[in-house]
Amino acid sequence: MSALREASVQATSPLNCAPDAEPEVALRVVNRVAVITLNRPAAINALSHAMVRELAALLERCRNDDAIVAVVLRGAGEKGFCAGGDVRALYALARQRDADTSAAWQQFFIDEYRLDYAIHTFAKPVVALLDGIVMGGGMGLGQGACLRIVTDRSKLAMPETRIGFLPDVGATRFLAVMPAEMELYVGLTGATLSGADALRLQLADLCVPAEWLASFEERLQRMPHDGDLLHALRRVFEPPCNIVPHAALTPYTQSILRHFDRRSGVDRIVATLKQDLAREAPREIRQWLQATYDALTTHSPTMLYVTREALLRGRQMTLAECFRMELGIVTRAIEDGDFCEGVRAHLVDKDRRPRWAPATLVEVRPERVRHFISSPWRRDVHPLADLGET
Repeated sequence: MSALREASVQATSPLNCAPDAEPEVALRVVNRVAVITLNRPAAINALSHAMVRELAALLERCRNDDAIVAVVLRGAGEKGFCAGGDVRALYALARQRDADTSAAWQQFFIDEYRLDYAIHTFAKPVVALLDGIVMGGGMGLGQGACLRIVTDRSKLAMPETRIGFLPDVGATRFLAVMPAEMELYVGLTGATLSGADALRLQLADLCVPAEWLASFEERLQRMPHDGDLLHALRRVFEPPCNIVPHAALTPYTQSILRHFDRRSGVDRIVATLKQDLAREAPREIRQWLQATYDALTTHSPTMLYVTREALLRGRQMTLAECFRMELGIVTRAIEDGDFCEGVRAHLVDKDRRPRWAPATLVEVRPERVRHFISSPWRRDVHPLADLGET
């Protein structure tokens, strides 16, 4: 009998915990559905390299086990689904600046992108319970699911430009479901989206009360297996009477569409925001203008330009091509970009005073942006060259 057919299975790697410690990835089978739990609640289930590898191994087992018909991804604890990758661990590796550690941090991204791509292309339905905080790597996992469930307490974001990085894990593709102006706003500023915002922007399929998810396994036990499986799964997670809360971004839609015109460079966006701040405006709009202006004048200037270019390119690329582009940009950002300084300032020393290089938007040269966008590898030797071939 397959191990995945047991009523309850826990999986862990010797790399990520001591023998008696709680596993960082747990698996339970309920009515032929594999429920995989990210189990690092103290860190809001931030992804270690060992967790990425374990998740990939479990998904492969689920793919090959005929007794498993679907997968549910969830996060342990009350704070959120997943706060992203373990940035501090990556920073520690990147700071060492030698060949071995460079290979280690790069392998993390290679494995993470392969895992995310596997979820996007998984042959069986995947459900992601995106409750609470969902950022960075958590978005990479969740956006690959065919049924993405957010709640009234979800907080979704891709805040990477704040630490000298770009929205990766497939964001240059999955953010493209929204209008270009909205995509640029979300990707450049790292704005936090509510569950209702995510539903409106097509980053979620259902928005439900958070407490409704507490009993989903009971409903899963009763799920029928005859008929449309995806429809049956949706009925498990959709409440009988579901009132979706108001989307918080709605009052700012027209401002976003006007300021984040895809034809405008980042410097032009900042200039129009500054102009509007000098005029009279309702308090809510003025607060939005100030927060948006502050983000675009304090985040990494280089990565703001690079992110804009990558997001617009990604709208014309396949998912596999986007992952290959992102890996190249990530490599540039860590090797000779602002990543280490951004993490130092915001997560390590916490002085909130990153010394970006260059320091201002006006100093970022076009050739610098082209350098980040250009791949460090030829197409045939790219670490993700095989993605999309099968």
